[in-house]
Amino acid sequence: MKLSGILTLILSIFLFVSNTPAQKTEITISFSEQFFDALLDAVFLHSAPPEFSLAKSVWHSGGDEIAFDSGNVLFRPRGIGASQGVRPAAACKESIRLLRESDGVRTAVRFREGKILAPLAFSGNYNPPLIGCVPFGGWAQTTIDLEFDQPGQRLVARARVQNVSLSGAGGVAGTVIARMVQSAIDKKINPIELVRADKVSFILPMQNSNSVRMKATGFTHEIAAGQLNVRIAYEFEKAR
Repeated sequence: MKLSGILTLILSIFLFVSNTPAQKTEITISFSEQFFDALLDAVFLHSAPPEFSLAKSVWHSGGDEIAFDSGNVLFRPRGIGASQGVRPAAACKESIRLLRESDGVRTAVRFREGKILAPLAFSGNYNPPLIGCVPFGGWAQTTIDLEFDQPGQRLVARARVQNVSLSGAGGVAGTVIARMVQSAIDKKINPIELVRADKVSFILPMQNSNSVRMKATGFTHEIAAGQLNVRIAYEFEKAR
């Protein structure tokens, strides 16, 4: 009997017996730092740098109020009502662009002490009141947390900004820019969908018009030996 016939017989015995519980197993996929370096090289080589507008927010400085809104800055001095003294800033595309490298720091994914660390290099523009469009750059030290979204049946990542190192801007409103960068990364990137369970589920065609479904049911992960190991839990069931 050919190997394919033997495999078909074994699966038929274990998977198609009436009232037999679904068989379970798991697959482990390992990702190295080199894999992510190659992936990021390809992303920045073949596409424009990822870019997103700064989120609308309000920041208070000594009682003055500065509102950031899609490329405009509205400045309201202390003691002025909401309908008074609001001056729109000159047109300036306030946004942050992720870069492959800035200030000698490369955007990357690193595995250290059981954690996923991701330095993110960036540049952007900020439009402070009375000054004009100010370019800036730097990098953010970010920690990546992975979790299984049970309702959505997907593995997602969440980036948590730990620290922002800023250059450029000539010392202008550095604190404001750092907060804007952190807010934009926290709110506009998260959550990052990595893989959905249905995308890694398969139908295995069998004889006699029967087939087996290899259904992904969950994800777990660990950091070990300088790499990320993602375990995909599977159940084998008769395809409907």
